[in-house]
Amino acid sequence: MRIDGIELRRVAMPLVSPFRTSFGTQTAKDILLVRAVVDGVDGWGECVTLPDPVYSPEYTDGAVDVLQQMIIPALTGVELSGAHMIGEVLRRFKGHRMAKAAIEMAVLDAELRAEGRSFARELGAVHDTVPCGVSIGIMDEIPRLLDAVDGYLSEGYVRIKLKIEPGWDVDVVRAVRERFGDDVLLQVDANTAYTLRDAAHLARLDPFDLLLIEQPLEEEDILGHADLARMLRTPICLDESITSAQTAAAAIRLGATRIINIKPGRVGGYLEARRIHDLAVAQGVPVWCGGMVESGLGRAANVALAALPGFVLPGDVSASDRFYRVDLTEPFVMRDGALTVPTGPGLGVTPIPEILDELTTWTEWSPM
Repeated sequence: MRIDGIELRRVAMPLVSPFRTSFGTQTAKDILLVRAVVDGVDGWGECVTLPDPVYSPEYTDGAVDVLQQMIIPALTGVELSGAHMIGEVLRRFKGHRMAKAAIEMAVLDAELRAEGRSFARELGAVHDTVPCGVSIGIMDEIPRLLDAVDGYLSEGYVRIKLKIEPGWDVDVVRAVRERFGDDVLLQVDANTAYTLRDAAHLARLDPFDLLLIEQPLEEEDILGHADLARMLRTPICLDESITSAQTAAAAIRLGATRIINIKPGRVGGYLEARRIHDLAVAQGVPVWCGGMVESGLGRAANVALAALPGFVLPGDVSASDRFYRVDLTEPFVMRDGALTVPTGPGLGVTPIPEILDELTTWTEWSPM
């Protein structure tokens, strides 16, 4: 197979409400899409970079640049036996996993569409539906947060994740437990906001029977996470620290994590995400699928991934209307607390042309 050309496209999608984490607030998503035409068949990828390098070293303008200057030229004229070769061809370029993941996703989508196979089948899915969790950002006051939790539970979400930071943590979790009880599946996500000096404070979360505390320390601090894990009863889950199957294996071996959040963009693509899943299953480590406020394209692929057998905890695979009033694809609608895994060829979804055109802010075509 051969790539005929690559289209880069940026779309601006307003969020239904601001989404605040310890590293900033999003009110809209500037999404970089990749369309790969492979032997005449279109495939779509979604790059999960943010505008600034605050979650990871990557950012959207940088992803555009490395795609234009390095990745697309490196793939020009290359004969591929399948999307699995993308990683090999691009291996000489260090980092830029989110940009690489977007290209691999687009080529894999085109390959599977041509062969009539679904993402779910290719990755090894065993479930027809996946349970929905929801991530709730930091807010100005606890009563407003409690109203948000109440609303999401009423909609049917089966797991609540609270973003936390110093000053917005123990009291917030206590208030949620007091209002909604101990039966609600509850976890927290710090996005690297703490240091090991905060261990005694974080231990105050132990009585609340949380599923996990996600990425409390800086992403490079694997040993610190291992030390912290010995000080807390609450299981530590790593997110930003897991950038490949190799880093996942090291974190597990060092005792730095008991649970892993797998985000395909962060680790370089869905094929590497599957490798991490397989490693975790072999080591008896549960995994769940994280989200990056994706459109319906990225959401479709995440739902397919989350249907693999090792994803035993509800992930951030919420319905389209959690973040967007209008999605790029037919919206994902939650029923009975779950989303249906797409079964059509490739991603099983495509952008709606008129919506895509309306939201597009920039596009560039590169013949190959």
